[in-house]
Amino acid sequence: MSTEISDLLGKAVPVVTALVARVRDEQLPAVTPCAEFTVRDLLSHLFQVVRNFQLVADRKEVDWGVTPDSLVGDWRADFASEAHQMIIAWADPAVLDGVSPGMGLPHRTLGLMMVVDLVVHGWDLSRAIGQPYPVDVSLLPAVAEFLDTMGDMGRKMGAFGPAVPVPADADRLARLIAGTGRDPAWQPA
Repeated sequence: MSTEISDLLGKAVPVVTALVARVRDEQLPAVTPCAEFTVRDLLSHLFQVVRNFQLVADRKEVDWGVTPDSLVGDWRADFASEAHQMIIAWADPAVLDGVSPGMGLPHRTLGLMMVVDLVVHGWDLSRAIGQPYPVDVSLLPAVAEFLDTMGDMGRKMGAFGPAVPVPADADRLARLIAGTGRDPAWQPA
């Protein structure tokens, strides 16, 4: 069985998992385009995303307040496993029904939020560690849909910064990244 969301995750997760696997230990303190995160912080946030969205799929309470350091043991393999479990959790069509009791948003919207987190933070990670980002362009309409409907709320809540201007010839990914408050031309110093 699958859903629209698990299909999207099935395209996003392998790319992000491959990036996570390429992070070298000496890169963990490096800066990222997400100003408040080092690479280590970003990876722990990605762990929090894949774990919490498994709980969201099960309609359980989640805690977004504290991001534990998840880089212990074989964290690269652990991330791959947790991300795969997240896809499975969102493959049941019943998951998309209703509103999340803890977050107060329709489950489909939360599913799109998860896709956005993976696509955008995948881009952040790729830039920070100097790796190519072969994002599947079929994910971009879902990212655009979420940003169109929830972008203003995300900016008010501090999840996104003000949109960054981009050249007229910028590609769709660059425009979407700019819509989250990131500079698509960002490079590590």
